[in-house]
Amino acid sequence: MEAAATTCYRHPSYEAYVRCTRCDRYICPDCMREASVGHHCVECVKEGQRSVRQARSLFGGAVTGATAPVVTYVLMALNIVAYVVEVFRSATVDRFGMLGAVLVDPSGGQYYYKGETYPGLELTGVADGEWYRLLTGAFLHLPPDASFGVMHLLFNMLALWNLGRVVEGQLGRARYLALYLLSAVGGSVLVYLVSPETTAVGASGAIFGLAASFYVISRRLGRDMRAVNRFMAGFLLWMVISAAFTSWEGHLGGLLTGGLVTYGLAYAPARLRTSATQLAGGVVLVVVLAAVVALRTAALTGA
Repeated sequence: MEAAATTCYRHPSYEAYVRCTRCDRYICPDCMREASVGHHCVECVKEGQRSVRQARSLFGGAVTGATAPVVTYVLMALNIVAYVVEVFRSATVDRFGMLGAVLVDPSGGQYYYKGETYPGLELTGVADGEWYRLLTGAFLHLPPDASFGVMHLLFNMLALWNLGRVVEGQLGRARYLALYLLSAVGGSVLVYLVSPETTAVGASGAIFGLAASFYVISRRLGRDMRAVNRFMAGFLLWMVISAAFTSWEGHLGGLLTGGLVTYGLAYAPARLRTSATQLAGGVVLVVVLAAVVALRTAALTGA
């Protein structure tokens, strides 16, 4: 008596003579996946991929390999979109730029704030509770009619393109995004401490944070530091030169914050290099920055 033909468990209309070496079910050629021994079915391959622990970089982030630097692309897009909004709505910088504390009259004129308000003048800035300026200012740039104009945006986006891809690949998307935002806020906090009456805009604080991160990463990975040192020397020289038309405080604050964050990721003991511990460290840094802002506000307003 002739034995009944065996069929593929996924395609019952196809005869099959090969079994999956893991689940022992019959599979047709369309369902075969080559394995080290024999063939696996589609479901067993998926189950195996889920059970394999994802590779992590030295800094705790998932190894992205050839994956596109999605976060860098998104950050560049946000900066460009914000600039287009600036072009059509010139009041955007006044409304969302980093500004610590000034008095503003009904016509938009600004005056130094010395801890007192006067009739007809309104306190504006972080000191008046506009904390969002600490972050939104980092996505704005000098308007086209300024002395540096659109070049401010172009230079920052070029630096973000070159640095962001490298840092994102090493830290992973989540840690890279956290580093970028913390560096941006860190730069704004230093602006608030030193020059609260100055309006500051630009991604430069975050960019300098990425530069510091690149330096720390290179040292931690044991790379040849000669080229890296030359690169950092150029960045520091740019900080000095650009002080004539941008905020050196934002640059320095971002540099220090980015270096501190990456140092913690790179040199923490292995047992502390977990997602939960790193998240807790980021929360602590946010709390510290918030406390600094609150103390500076109290000093300015006398509250």
